[in-house]
Parts: sequence; structure tokens; C-alpha cells
Amino acid sequence: MTIATQGVPSPRALEKDRESEIAMRLLIIEDDRDAADYLVKAFREVGHVAELATDGEEGLAQALDGQYDVLIVDRMLPKLDGLSVIGTLRSKGNDTPALILSALAQVDDRVKGLRAGGDDYLPKPYSFSELLARIEVLARRRGGREEMVYRVADLELDRLSHQVKRANDEIILQPREFRLLEYLMKHAGQVVTRTMLLENVWDYHFDPQTNVIDVHISRLRSKIDKGFSQQLLHTVRGAGYMIRDGR
Repeated sequence: MTIATQGVPSPRALEKDRESEIAMRLLIIEDDRDAADYLVKAFREVGHVAELATDGEEGLAQALDGQYDVLIVDRMLPKLDGLSVIGTLRSKGNDTPALILSALAQVDDRVKGLRAGGDDYLPKPYSFSELLARIEVLARRRGGREEMVYRVADLELDRLSHQVKRANDEIILQPREFRLLEYLMKHAGQVVTRTMLLENVWDYHFDPQTNVIDVHISRLRSKIDKGFSQQLLHTVRGAGYMIRDGR
């Protein structure tokens, strides 16, 4: 395991400082199971959704199939090395930012990684706080092209300030409620399935039969729709949920 943690704040210590950050969906492609498990746990503790692939072929398939904010790719992987994973993604038009992790730290190694399509290169050993800061930069660069404020009718969600308002009145949401509403509003007018919510708002290992979604949808509906004649959050029977302007 090659994560330097001495003198570095723990993920929990960093959590308070990250409350205003936008939750990211990350794919970690790492065959060192101890390092991988640490990263998954650490990213989840600071509010991000982290998924894991333990070889290059699996990582490539997941990266092509899913929508991620940043990829964290170990260079030396079984079945398909990290540079080949990134190169294949780029050849297929996938421009998800990729940060390369590697014990190969010479200038030529870093140049080769960046020329293969990597957006950043972090030599091992590394600290979690530096890794977190680097992926936040990559996500911000990509996110600059995305909307920072979502609006549906008179409901407004500001992704930077984490403020939610309806008819100009502020609505106080818990962090998970905010992430749920953010995802629904990002896909306004579209049916969002339970599986999509489990994968993007909750730990994707949750049991799909859990009622956690129903509980949070009920709480969210009471906060954003109660007292308004126009209902925005709808249940689509047998399919999922949808936020839409009912007019």
C-alpha cells in the first residue's frame, strides 16, 4: 500500500472542509486491494461516490458504461495497463478526466502518461489530501462547462452554495436530500430509476429492495412540494421518479 498518511488529515477531518464541494462520482482502477479499499472508504467519508475496478479490462468496461466525474487509474494493472485503458477511452471519444497513479516517477514516465491521455499524474507514495485536491481541480475544470444552478418552475438549486429555494423561500435539506434533489433536477423531465439513484446518490452496493429511497423521496417531497398547488416531484409507477414543471 503506497499512500502516505503521516501528518495528513484523516478523511473525517477533511469532511467539514468539504461540505460545500459538489459530490463527485469516481471510478478507481487499482489492483492493490488494500490501497483500493482505503481510497473507496476515504472518498465516501468526504461525501463522494467511489466505485472500484481491480484490473484494466474491468476498469475500461466500467468507464465506458458509466458516467464519472474523474477516473483514478493505476498505471501498472493486470490484463490491461493503465495507459492502454486511458488511450482506448480517448480513442472512443470518452473525455472523462483521468488521474494516473504510479510508482514510476521519472520525468519521462510522467510525460508518457500525459501524452497517453492522462490529465494529471501523481507518483506513489502520495497523500490522500493531495489526491483529493487534484481530483477536485480536474472536476472543476470539467464542471465549468456544466450548469451550476438548476431550475424547475420556481424551484432553484445552487450547486456551489448548496442553497435550495422555492418561490424565493429557502429550503433546508440534509446532505443526502440535497444530492437526491440535485440528481433529479439534473435529469429534469426524465424518469430516474431506483437503480440510477442507488448508483449515483447512494453506495451502489445497497440492496435495490431497500426502502431508503422511498423514505428520502417522501421527506424531499414534503419539503419542496408541501403547501404548493403545483407539485414538482412525481412518482412514475413501475418506473421511478421525475422532477418536472407540471404546467
